[in-house]
Amino acid sequence: MDCIRNIPFRKGIRNLNVLAVNHEQQLQDAFIVRKLVFVEEQQVSAEEEYDEFDATANHVVLYDEGVPVGAGRIREVEDIGKMERICVLSSHRGKGAGRLIMEALEELAAQKNLHKVKLHAQTHAEPFYQKLGYKTVSDVFMEANIPHVVMVKAI
Repeated sequence: MDCIRNIPFRKGIRNLNVLAVNHEQQLQDAFIVRKLVFVEEQQVSAEEEYDEFDATANHVVLYDEGVPVGAGRIREVEDIGKMERICVLSSHRGKGAGRLIMEALEELAAQKNLHKVKLHAQTHAEPFYQKLGYKTVSDVFMEANIPHVVMVKAI
């Protein structure tokens, strides 16, 4: 397993590590988290959540003592790393989990020699991404019936 980040005991979380997905079980773990966050919590349809890019994107999954608690993916679109499907279970939000996922995705982008990344951020998460150096470059638009903005960062 390719451990990208391993952070021991952080703000009440025992042991977090982010793995680059390299086998089917890890991918299924990422899908479990996405289902809980996007489909169940945010009411995004499963048909909209899972798409043809899942087969070709690079995925990461965040584990807390072996239990999947976060996920994200990145794919290359016109020489830019497009980060997508970034999510953390509600039990782990506000504790550094999202930052670990973003750092891992940025590392994957750098490994692909990409110098810019972008994402469609839900507007409630815009301040989180701004703290990580992302800049808003669009007006608000709707995606999956949720308000979003496009954000970019040079890496």
